[in-house]
Amino acid sequence: MKSMGKLEARFADLIWQNEPIASGQLVKMAERELNWKSTTSYTVLKRLCTRGLFQNQGGKVTSLLSREDFYAMQSEQFVEETFDGSLPAFVAAFGKRKALTKEEVEQLQRIIDDMRR
Repeated sequence: MKSMGKLEARFADLIWQNEPIASGQLVKMAERELNWKSTTSYTVLKRLCTRGLFQNQGGKVTSLLSREDFYAMQSEQFVEETFDGSLPAFVAAFGKRKALTKEEVEQLQRIIDDMRR
């Protein structure tokens, strides 16, 4: 799945936060929030629909993939492509540049413990 640029992600967030939403209402919201023209909104919406994230049926826009699922897939793809699918290699590389707080380590440990169950 192809990643989104920063502006596409902001537009997608408008959809995820307000769905189901009429396409006309979405265009007006993008005009206010992103300062986009209607043609830009419809172009980006079509692109995101083609990628399988959203659908626009009968003028109503809904998601085909939740925000959480989309970003989980993006994360998996990044780890796969960059670290040969090794999550430990990713965490090790991340930890070399940014020290984890005690709370972050504890949170990661809880996640690991939950995955073991």
